Amino acid sequence: MKHLDDLNLTFTTLTLDDEGIATLSLNRADKRNALNADTVDELIDIFTVVPRAGVRAVVLRAEGTHFCAGLDLVEHHTEDRRPEDFMHVCLRWHEAFNKMEYGGVPVIAALKGAVVGGGLELASSAHIRVADHSTYFALPEGQRGLFTGGGATIRVADLVGKDRMIDMMLTGRVYQGEEAIALGLAQYLVEDSEAKAYELARAAASNPPLSNFAICSAISHMQNMSAMDAAYAEAVVAGIVNTQPASRARLAAFADKSAARVRPNEG
Repeated sequence: MKHLDDLNLTFTTLTLDDEGIATLSLNRADKRNALNADTVDELIDIFTVVPRAGVRAVVLRAEGTHFCAGLDLVEHHTEDRRPEDFMHVCLRWHEAFNKMEYGGVPVIAALKGAVVGGGLELASSAHIRVADHSTYFALPEGQRGLFTGGGATIRVADLVGKDRMIDMMLTGRVYQGEEAIALGLAQYLVEDSEAKAYELARAAASNPPLSNFAICSAISHMQNMSAMDAAYAEAVVAGIVNTQPASRARLAAFADKSAARVRPNEG
């Protein structure tokens, strides 16, 4: 089995701190962090290893001023792929993003600048998205004679609704600021997206790993089920998670009133 230190990375970097928080950086700033085929392969390798490597949370960030401008269109043009070849490229994207979403380790994306096309597909695979005031979201595939191939029809449509996604693709509509937050393209809008992402990662990392695994895998699986099947699956997962040894001390603290209570935000 591969370990984090065994990964051979060129277009991304990965570090792990003493709290178990991994920092995954897209490292093609000169290309606005556009995703070429090799970067996607690296993401597959990373998210294959991360769930088994003691990682408690991942902060997904990018070098430069843009998070990700999507598919590397220069590579796509140069490769001049056949339809079946590009279909397999898309399947690799799906493999990478599914490993992110269903892997059971919280992934918090620190967004900035362009979150466009495949960059939005990447961001929508993270469990939490934090935008700053430079962040903008778009699906310009229609204007480029393209169609989404990395899961936007699944994840982005789920976030903003089918009609808004169609509008984005047909017209090139751009969302940013509070409007993007209201639509669910990100959950937070802050001055410093990376600082907030690390704050959220530390909060998530303090949870029992089994609880995080359920939150960051079971919910997505249940969304794919019928209501009856999801109810059954939820009961099974709750039976396992809610009786785990790591919960006993936390439940005892709640019972003896020594645990912090949930309070409304101040101000």
